[in-house]
Amino acid sequence: MSDIMEQYRVKKEPYYRSVGDEVQLYEAAYSVRMPMMLKGPTGCGKTRFVEYMAWKLGKPLITVACNEDMTASDLVGRFLLDASGTRWQDGPLAIAARHGAICYLDEVVEARQDTTVVIHPLTDARRALPLEKKGELIEAHPDFQLVISYNPGYQSLMKDLKQSTKQRFGGLDFNYPEHGIEQEIVAHEGGVNAEVADKLVSIAERARNLKGHGLDEGISTRMLIYAASLIARNVEPSAACRVALVRPITDDPDMRDALDAAVSTYF
Repeated sequence: MSDIMEQYRVKKEPYYRSVGDEVQLYEAAYSVRMPMMLKGPTGCGKTRFVEYMAWKLGKPLITVACNEDMTASDLVGRFLLDASGTRWQDGPLAIAARHGAICYLDEVVEARQDTTVVIHPLTDARRALPLEKKGELIEAHPDFQLVISYNPGYQSLMKDLKQSTKQRFGGLDFNYPEHGIEQEIVAHEGGVNAEVADKLVSIAERARNLKGHGLDEGISTRMLIYAASLIARNVEPSAACRVALVRPITDDPDMRDALDAAVSTYF
């Protein structure tokens, strides 16, 4: 078991700057093995938070990037054919439940609803995973916990979690940090000084005010770190912002001009 799980260990402490009481709340939730739901915009630190908590708790972490083509078998497992015949291969959810890892389903609403239903028995008092094709019932390891994340900004009637799923989880809200904390994060992760980080965060705040007014999504903390990383490697700041901040989030010429103007204000 230790050999199987070793590859899923977070071996080095991930940098995570807490913005409230989310670390303490998650630790309390894990102590009672409460399934957790992390809600917030793209690139605001949800995945980094889970990695940090797995490291802090000393538990293996199995991450699944959900997508619309993902089937229940991709999560639970399937029979495979090889030279010696048919063999069963556990999916990531089954591995986590069997061996006691934290299983993180990233952007879970991207998966089909008939796929996400398979998590239900693991998120109530049963804490079990039926492998119907194999005829086995996995009793979840005492250390197992399920964590899901999604971006409420992308919710629609076609892409939302059922209430029967949501009510099985505790919830933590994430958002972009306040200016000073985000500046600290960008400086640390991007390798730039506080002055440059301050300018990048100010650009992001301007862009976020345009969400719903020409932009589907604002500039994320992750994107700011990308821009800072380029600047730290001697890329001219306005070019770094154009590549990492402006071009990825819009193709509209007028919106690009407005964002480029915001960049010019600071750089």
